[in-house]
Formats: sequence, structure tokens, C-alpha cells
Amino acid sequence: ASGAVPPAAAVTGLAALAVHGFESVPPAASLDAVDILVPRTRRLRSTGFARLIRTAAMPQPERVGGIAVAPVARALADAVAALTDAGRVRPLLTEAVRDGYCEPGAIVKELAEERLLSRPHVVGAVDALLAEGRARAEERLYALVRQGGLPEPLWNVDLRLPGGPYLGGVDAFWPEQAVAVELDTRAPRFCGSFDDDAQWEACAAKREHLERLGITVVHLTPKKLRETPGQQATVVRTALTAAAEREPAAYLVVLPR
Repeated sequence: ASGAVPPAAAVTGLAALAVHGFESVPPAASLDAVDILVPRTRRLRSTGFARLIRTAAMPQPERVGGIAVAPVARALADAVAALTDAGRVRPLLTEAVRDGYCEPGAIVKELAEERLLSRPHVVGAVDALLAEGRARAEERLYALVRQGGLPEPLWNVDLRLPGGPYLGGVDAFWPEQAVAVELDTRAPRFCGSFDDDAQWEACAAKREHLERLGITVVHLTPKKLRETPGQQATVVRTALTAAAEREPAAYLVVLPR
């Protein structure tokens, strides 16, 4: 609400992750220091084992066991900022996604805002994070199809026109209904690099080309699959049912990816 007072403080960093229940973090009581996130405008000083981290954008704390802690993505960014070893960073990011604490996009967003993505020990960890996120999204897509009673698609295939150009890969394809599912597990566009923009433009061009050929492309995100799997199954089922009312799609060659 307008004029609302920002939260006063929240535990963040490794201590917050320990409170959230991360297995790759030692118990909060065993840490040498506890990071406390506070608004930049507060006149406070670090003292004893409490180490202050000032921020211009104070997140809304979450209550875990009666303790006000930063959301997982923000706590991860503050933890990573204090670490220099990829061997310690990677398990934190992987566990966050593997155990469903948050989506890769939220973590990458926080790391980008804290200007951590360019650090050498973070780059490889983020690659592992995105790979873990994709693996979890694929598992949820498999479960969506099978538990939702949908017909079995062709999984992870490449599409091309007969004797023509390569059209791109999709995660699931129903050739009779000309319906494809594409998981959006790309890194969010927070780095602003040419490669990021080129990747997004290429994906958008692929989707538009397939749709011009009569292929219905259902775009799913890991967050949608995790939070509303039933709704996403309905979206796919609707696309498959609607195939009978559409003009026949172009004939495509389907190859294993």
C-alpha cells in the first residue's frame, strides 16, 4: 500500500538458508556470523556476530519458525556474495531448485541485481543451476502427461521441412494433432548481453515459424508446471482437442534430438 513502512530487518545469507532448511548449509548456531538485511536508511552498525547488509530494496521477510528471514532467492544472493569457492556456491544453487525452494529465474534475477553473475566461481554454478532447473521441469512435464491422461507424445525431437531447413527442437510433439510443447528454461534476460538477446529472438522466430506452418506451440514455464500442473494439463488437452477444427498442418520430418 502507498506509504507502507518497509520491513525493519530480516536474517539473510547462510543463516537464512539454514532456517529455511537447506541441507548444504551448517546449522545457523554454528556460523561465525549471522547476516542481517536492513534498509539502507537505517542507522545501525554491525556488532558481535550480527553482520549488517544494507539494501535499497528491502524484500518482504518470510516467517519461518518465528524468525523473519529473507526469501530464498535473496538469501542465496547474499550468501553467494560472501563466498569465493565454486564448490560451496554450486550445492546451494542446485539444492534451491532440486528441492523446490524457488525457480532458477528468481535466483538468476537476484544474482544479476547484486552484480554477481560475472564472478568466475558463480558462472559455472549458474550453468549447473539452469541444468538442474531444466531436469526438474522435464520431470514435471512427463508427470503432467501421464497423470493427466494425455496421449503419449514424441519426446525431445527436432523438426524440419522435408528437404528444407531445420525448424528447431521441441520438448514434446503430437504429430497427428500438430501440437508441440516447449519448455522455457532459458536464463532470464538480466545480463543484457548480445548473446542473451540473440537467443530470445531465435526462440521467438522459431515459434512464429512453426505456428505459420500450422503447428500449435504450447509454451510452458517451470513455475507454471510446479504451481498449476492441472491447469497446464488442461491447456495441452484443449490444444489437442482443437486440432480437429484446424486446417491440416504442413508435413514435417521429425527426428530424435
